[in-house]
Amino acid sequence: MRLSLPQSRELAPALVLALLVGISFFAGLGSGPLFDVDEGAFSEATREMLASGNYLTTYLNGLPRFDKPILIYWLQALSVKTFGMNEFAFRFPSAAASGVWAGAIYLFTRRELGTGTALLASVFMVLSLQITIIAKAAIADGLLNCCLALTMFAVYRHFETGSAASRYLAFAAAGLGVLTKGPVAVVIPGAVSLLFFLQQGMLRQWLKTVLNLPAILLFLAIVMPWYTLEYLDQGMAFIEGFIFRHNVNRFSSSLEGHSGSILYYVPVVLAGLMPFTGMFFTALLNLKKLLDEPLNRYLGLWFVFVFVFFSLSGTKLPHYMIYGYTPLFILMARASQYARHIRLHALWPATFLLLFAALPVLIPVIAPTIDDLYIQAVLRSATELTGITHMLLLASAALATAAVTFVPGLSTALRAAMTGIIFCLCVNFHLMPVAARLLQEPVRDAALLSKARGYKVVMWKVYYPSFLLYSQSFAERRAPLPGEIVLTTVKYLERLDNPDILFSRHGIVLLKNNDLKPRR
Repeated sequence: MRLSLPQSRELAPALVLALLVGISFFAGLGSGPLFDVDEGAFSEATREMLASGNYLTTYLNGLPRFDKPILIYWLQALSVKTFGMNEFAFRFPSAAASGVWAGAIYLFTRRELGTGTALLASVFMVLSLQITIIAKAAIADGLLNCCLALTMFAVYRHFETGSAASRYLAFAAAGLGVLTKGPVAVVIPGAVSLLFFLQQGMLRQWLKTVLNLPAILLFLAIVMPWYTLEYLDQGMAFIEGFIFRHNVNRFSSSLEGHSGSILYYVPVVLAGLMPFTGMFFTALLNLKKLLDEPLNRYLGLWFVFVFVFFSLSGTKLPHYMIYGYTPLFILMARASQYARHIRLHALWPATFLLLFAALPVLIPVIAPTIDDLYIQAVLRSATELTGITHMLLLASAALATAAVTFVPGLSTALRAAMTGIIFCLCVNFHLMPVAARLLQEPVRDAALLSKARGYKVVMWKVYYPSFLLYSQSFAERRAPLPGEIVLTTVKYLERLDNPDILFSRHGIVLLKNNDLKPRR
């Protein structure tokens, strides 16, 4: 059947978006080892779930893991059963959820603002630096952001139309978000919608929406079965570990050393939105014009709440800011009509790429100022993995991103897509593989050696959950005893007398401890 002209015009942007999702989220999905700590921890917990047959409580290294709820582990387990136990399988649920997230942005924005703005917002999302990395990570954040986007879009649709279907979708998506990462999936939609409805003078309608009994029952039907069974299985350990430690304490204090100043997220946003940071400034400079419309005020409140909330949080991690990126991408697309001096936008990605291109020159200058022996080893290896080819590749990419701005007649969406593809390919197929070879391949190869030789390993002064996955064994984290096999780094070798080095690469060391002195 031949498509009519209107149908073909609607289909073409959707196909472009699908192609970009394939390039950014799925291409090379299983090509590199899992990164520690997060990817290794999630994936190992899923492996232990499959090995034990316990699909209720997650365990890591044989101990209960209360960091996150269950949904991402179930999806990873299903993926592993489908594709086998490999990196692709562990990462596939995140990539698939991120694809749905991109589709939700496109469909919502197309309905509200038209196809052109929808495609541009989706291009910003799919090809931005933090999203292209997080969408391929075997962690919960791709799925959570998908649930958040669906919830927030449904809330606004309900504001516009009052439809029961939108209300039920919002509550269902929020329920799935709570099964993915906990209370944050209702805190953000609840707070933002309350502020927006108050600003619109519609507090009574907000109360009527959130206190709707059928919607609440739907939410509880999704959330309560696992939470109830988990409490019955683990008791107060679950409440103390998940509710207090990983939610209340994460906000009130710095957890696991992840702290930062009140301005922590300013550089995160500027770097995370690349190569489209210039359009972020365009949106900021035209904020007064944008806020004339209710949708833009809703989107603005969404981003500002996330930025302020996590800036005030005691625990700070870069990916928390992604919870507020969805509205930002739409606002940036809306602001594109006001963009001036578009060629200056190329300065951000070009500078980023040139900075990394200069690593072979910068590392010899930086290395002598660093005392940490492990970091020194990584930097020495980095000079071996980067060289003239690395420099020429990234310098050429920087030149290409700048050259795109000089091509006449390109639409804003096409110009953004071309710049984004160049940047995305450099990150996904060069920079991330180099990082994987430096930081994670040694851990994986040491684990495979340990598995082949049947070693029982002690982790000393390091924590690499991916080692557990690749070796398919547990490892105690403590000081080593004489005769034990130890995973550590070169930083701690000088504390041992005459160890037998079994494996050493890029600062990661697997050794036999011959030291008779007790160590801490």
